[in-house]
Amino acid sequence: QVQLVESGGGLVQAGGSLRLSCAASGRTFSGYAAGWFRQAPGKEREFVAGISRTGGTTDYGDSVKGRFTVSRDNAKNTVLLQMNSLIPEDTAVYYCAVPLRMGSSISDLRSGRRYWGQGTQVTVSS
Repeated sequence: QVQLVESGGGLVQAGGSLRLSCAASGRTFSGYAAGWFRQAPGKEREFVAGISRTGGTTDYGDSVKGRFTVSRDNAKNTVLLQMNSLIPEDTAVYYCAVPLRMGSSISDLRSGRRYWGQGTQVTVSS
């Protein structure tokens, strides 16, 4: 079992930045890929960013490439999402996620079953 708690959401003007943090507890965090999804009102949850177990490989959704950066600190059991050049379309609830399977990859994060955090609201005003 892995427990995930997000923080760092809030209200920001377009063009601004926010940094989200996800604290993980439970099993060995370094044994899992990790990442972020988001869900806007009336839309399906979508993949935002993923990072491999060691942090050596990252992947991003097309709409955030070049603006968002995902990182992790396995010593602190945290995964971060730095969001720059925010636009109103980034408004959503952001969820931290970890695949169920230890030894998982970013591909598992994208398409497999996952542990989820409770979510944190990000609102970008125009």
